[in-house]
Amino acid sequence: MPFPADLADALAALLARRPGLTLAVRWYPEVASTMDEVSRAAEEGAPRGLVVGAEAQSAGRGRWGRAWISPSGAGLYFSYLARPARGFDLLTLAAGVAVRAGIAEATGLHADLKWPNDLLVGGRKVAGLLAEAARLGTPDASVTIGVGVNVRLAAYPSDVAMGATSLEAALGHGVDRGAVLAAVLEHLADTLVSLEAGGAEAMLQAWRAASPSAVGTPVEWSDPSGSRHGITAGVDESGALLVRTSAGTERIVAGELVWHLRA
Repeated sequence: MPFPADLADALAALLARRPGLTLAVRWYPEVASTMDEVSRAAEEGAPRGLVVGAEAQSAGRGRWGRAWISPSGAGLYFSYLARPARGFDLLTLAAGVAVRAGIAEATGLHADLKWPNDLLVGGRKVAGLLAEAARLGTPDASVTIGVGVNVRLAAYPSDVAMGATSLEAALGHGVDRGAVLAAVLEHLADTLVSLEAGGAEAMLQAWRAASPSAVGTPVEWSDPSGSRHGITAGVDESGALLVRTSAGTERIVAGELVWHLRA
């Protein structure tokens, strides 16, 4: 489809200002999942910087196969193809830093990051990320980074609405989707280049500074030994969440956590 009018000018201005930026953007009225579109393109040899976005998704997804509700025109739903040579473990955190920075640049709103892939405003989700890798350890390795940003107020199912917000709801005024998309894509491309060039420590510092819940928040989870609980104690150099328990400090690299966030 032709780019939606509110996106076209901002993308054109970005590419005119940054002609060396590696981006190739495709936009559709609706797809099942932008993640699937980019993953297929990656298998066919598409280069890094491919972006597939859609006005709506019929089968958008988040972590653990959860649906990502994608009302038409209410948000930004896109996936980005990365082909990093290293730093795979940190890509989700790096993407969070980039999306947060892009939103802040475009709107002035500074969201909180919650490990590993959520952006929150007032404890409610305003954006989410998902990273899926393929062919790791080969020259064809790729990571598809999915991004969903709630821009406008929309009718969400009741179970989603309780924990969700939007940029416009948080700010109390309209938001230029094009400005948000352009800023997020620029920060995403630059952050991933920096990460691959050895900028992991700077990225982790930025992530830690933006994630108040990563230290001192009670969490619960389950493992083969049963129900567990502890207090968050930051993230380590590989991006794992550290949790202090009665048995010591544990590293959480995956799994479903229940967070007891401060009000």
